[in-house]
Amino acid sequence: MDKEKELKIDVTDGAAIPTKKDKGLFTAWWCTLIGALVLLFYLITFYADPYLRILKFVSDGIVVTFKVTFASIFFSLIVGLITGLGRISKNRVINLIASVYVEVIRGIPLLVQLFYIYYALGSFFTVPPFVAAITAMTVCYGAYMGEVFRAGIESIDHGQTEAARSLGFNGRQTMFYVIIPQAMRTILPPVGNEFIALLKDTSLVSILAVGDLLRRGREFATETFAYFETYTMVALIYLLITLILSKIVSISEEKMRPYER
Repeated sequence: MDKEKELKIDVTDGAAIPTKKDKGLFTAWWCTLIGALVLLFYLITFYADPYLRILKFVSDGIVVTFKVTFASIFFSLIVGLITGLGRISKNRVINLIASVYVEVIRGIPLLVQLFYIYYALGSFFTVPPFVAAITAMTVCYGAYMGEVFRAGIESIDHGQTEAARSLGFNGRQTMFYVIIPQAMRTILPPVGNEFIALLKDTSLVSILAVGDLLRRGREFATETFAYFETYTMVALIYLLITLILSKIVSISEEKMRPYER
């Protein structure tokens, strides 16, 4: 148990996950959520024009943002699992391919990857904006997820593998029936954090003419010149979504944490 408590996987620029153990962060989360909700209610009630108009205008963009996010996180988890297994593979060729992929992708900014897939590859064949956005997000976050899976798998004591093999499990069965299920407790927090970071990074897909939240906000601001009001509303929406998702991740983490006396 002591060893398990010491395990920690570094996270990127996702949201801080509120837990009851961290009273300062837990209180800050509630204060921020209540403050954001009160401000949103105040603006759309007493300044319906333009704030309520903005909210209605960007509502379809919120749906697109979630579509890109969920599709990207689904595929990046698959890519990440494959990459993580490749990174711990004893096969030198597979290990090298997975390692090179991680190093190359993590060394190139997401914005550049979006441009490359949509514009550079677009010189040879047409890539629809929505597909290009999901592809770039998947490729980028698949590399980060790969490191999360690798760290989570390596955190499991080797004795678990030996015990499974002594029961007659082969390597594949040991990995998928014994190691990965146990690693999920370690993997879940950083995966949730990457999910939230990915959602925030979807704002970059607006450069590809994908009608996400930020893109719709820019369109409204361009038409009305209400830049302050528009980006205030967009920022509030992103903040509320991030706060809610961070709480969901926190609850999921609490449920998966083993009972401690």
